[in-house]
Parts: sequence; C-alpha cells; structure tokens
Amino acid sequence: MEFTQGSKTVLVGTGTVGSSYAYALLNQGLCDELVLVDLNEKRAKGEVMDLNHGVLYAPSTVKIKLGTYEDCKDAAVVVICAGVAQKPGETRLDLVSKNMKIFKAIVENIMESGFNGIFLVATNPVDILAHATWKFSGLPKERVIGSGTILDSARFRYLLGQEFGVTPTSVHGYIIGEHGDSELAIWSSANISGNPIAQRLTKERRNEIYIHVRDAAYEIIEAKGATYYGIAMGLVRITKAILKNEEVVLPVGTLLDGEYGYDDVFIGVPTVINRKGAVEIIELSLDEEEKERLGNSVESLKKIQGLFW
Repeated sequence: MEFTQGSKTVLVGTGTVGSSYAYALLNQGLCDELVLVDLNEKRAKGEVMDLNHGVLYAPSTVKIKLGTYEDCKDAAVVVICAGVAQKPGETRLDLVSKNMKIFKAIVENIMESGFNGIFLVATNPVDILAHATWKFSGLPKERVIGSGTILDSARFRYLLGQEFGVTPTSVHGYIIGEHGDSELAIWSSANISGNPIAQRLTKERRNEIYIHVRDAAYEIIEAKGATYYGIAMGLVRITKAILKNEEVVLPVGTLLDGEYGYDDVFIGVPTVINRKGAVEIIELSLDEEEKERLGNSVESLKKIQGLFW
C-alpha cells in the first residue's frame, strides 16, 4: 500500500492536551484538514465548533470536523492524546496498566480503517505507549513517534536561557531517556553558540536546574491540575517536521535498534524527522556518568515493558 500523502491530521483524544494541540495546530496553519475523535462526542463536538469559529483568523483555511476512527484511513498523521490523565502524586509509569488497555482498542480500530501514515503518541507513560503502539499497529518503527523528551528539552533550554540571559533558541542541549523520573541532562555537550555551559555552572547548580526540569510536571499538576500548553507546542513542532519534510533533529521517542548499545525500547533521543517519520537516530557523545544514567533509564522502562511483552 502506498504511504499516505497530504496533510490530513486526526487527533484522538480531546482532553486538555488534545484540545491545546488542535488550537496550536490551527494557529500555525500546518494541515488542511483536522479531524477530532473522542468517546465523549459531546465534548469533541464542542471543541470542533469552538475551533471552527477561529478559522477566519488562522494563517490558512483548515477544515475541522468531528469524526470516527474510519477517518484515519487517509490521514497522514494520527496524534493520540487519549487516555487516563496523570493525577497529583502519581508518576507517569503508574499510568501504564490503565492506558495500555485503552491503547490496544484505539490502535486496533485505527489500523482496521486502513491507516497507513505516521502515529504520534503523547499519552503517558509515553515511551511505554509508543512501544505498544508500534507493537499493536505492525507499522515500521520509523512510523511511530513518541513525544519523548521534546518537552523536557524545551524546559531545559528555557531554564538555561533564563540562567544566562539568552533566548532558549540560542541554547543547545538535550534531556534524553525516559520522559519521566529517570531522564538525564546531557551537560557534556550543552552549549550557547558553541560555548560549553557545564564549566560555567557548579555541580550543585547543574543539579538544581536538572531537578527543576525533571519535576516541572509535578509542580504544574499540583498548581493547575495538568500540563498541556508546553506539550501541545512540542507535538505541533513534531507534526510540522513531518508534514513539511524538514529533516530536523528533535528529541523524540523512537525505537532503539542498537543505538547507544540498546534495543527494543522507545526512548527520547535526538532523531531526524521528515515526511517518512523518525528516520535516523543521532547518537550523542556521552561521558561515562551519562552512559550509566542512560542505561538506568533504559532498564527502568524495560522493567515495566516486560510486564506486557
């Protein structure tokens, strides 16, 4: 079957993350058709109406409608934001049993439609659920992308920009690993315009910044119940890279197949994204401590993954 072309995007799940994604996507004018799918049709219908009332002021005209899994048949990208939300005090990995069952039904329904595009997974625990989506769908690994550490890396670059008085776009650095408690900051290659950052900060300050990044979600959830704007913007960035065939490197969740010495695990690492999906992992040069911490992150995910596969 020929790989699906065009820019039709289907969003599954219109909760806070999904609706924020749809709003950001509309504002950037990246697709010509956006379909919203949700078990709660009343809510999804309301989101469709509200979004359509803003089309006049969008960069380009977008057809937005309420749909079903059958609409995935000719979609270029299906974004999954459905699932049980993270509660205060609950880790992302605590969510896995609840959301695994939900995902099995969702992915099987989507594949029955004849879907032949790219999956973009946002629901937590995203690394585990991206792996499950790959397993359930039977698609090539490059056609399933998790949001990975795209948000964590954005938080990292924002905080470093604040630290040094520069815009986050001038900061180059990554958080890799699990999107969760075992993620790690790659200080060894973090830089501003080529100038290394690590040597300009004490070890204690580096650890403080890392903790702020790692625990940001917990703080936001405690304050307002959920995180959604940041991840929505990150998802739109990935969508743009796919639909515009950008071949840009983004820290997304993708399947390791020997890279960094590991395999059969979806994890956040810098990856080339284009119209075919996550086509190439860019291996960072890690110091010994970073290698050890990445190994710990892989093992923490595989331990949970092993309960299901």
